Amino acid sequence: MHFLDLTLPTLAENLALDEALLLDAEAGGPEVLRLWHWPHSAVVLGAGSRLADDVDEAACAADNVPILRRSSGGGTVLLGDGCLLFSLILSFERDFVLTDLHASYRYILGPIARGLEPHAGPIALQGHSDLTLGDRKFSGNSQQRKRTHLLHHGTLLFAFDFASLSRYLKLPSRQPEYRNHRGHAEFLTNLPIAAGTLRRILREVWRAEEALVKWPAQEVSGLVVERYSRDEWIRRR
Repeated sequence: MHFLDLTLPTLAENLALDEALLLDAEAGGPEVLRLWHWPHSAVVLGAGSRLADDVDEAACAADNVPILRRSSGGGTVLLGDGCLLFSLILSFERDFVLTDLHASYRYILGPIARGLEPHAGPIALQGHSDLTLGDRKFSGNSQQRKRTHLLHHGTLLFAFDFASLSRYLKLPSRQPEYRNHRGHAEFLTNLPIAAGTLRRILREVWRAEEALVKWPAQEVSGLVVERYSRDEWIRRR
């Protein structure tokens, strides 16, 4: 497993990089664990999310909070300081269970939970793809799947300020049963683990030992122009 700890200058570039790594793997490139961090408030829609249903556009515009869309599914999220983002590019040849969506979440999130538990206490996988402490969520996850590889997106909250969530994000119309109609701040929690320790745990869990020196920069630039910076992509639903 290769390791890439890289945050690019713009949010569009960061979203494009994950897809570029997936496309590179499909063309014969390596499996990758990527870590990154976006320190400013930003809304990121899932590939199938509906902008009008999930986001208060007026509030985002008033506060200059950008709205973008990623390539993976899942729900709309608010990024910001205190949220570590991780991306995994995995080959289906690694294990047959990765070809099944729900089984792949258990395969990926189970080892991560076990790596975190010595530092945080018992962790559960709830809903389809949430990691929780007690009944409060600290990690949301989503995927984009191609012919031979998948891209897994995950967030780990460790020092996130939940106060602005209800200003920018509406309550999702589809909720896991365990949420029990709670508001954002009552539903989410932070891990009691520092960012540096989280980075180390993820790298150890995935045995990401070899640094990825060359990443697909040209493909990132192309994807930003063709998709991630385009209003047609962001507002397609």
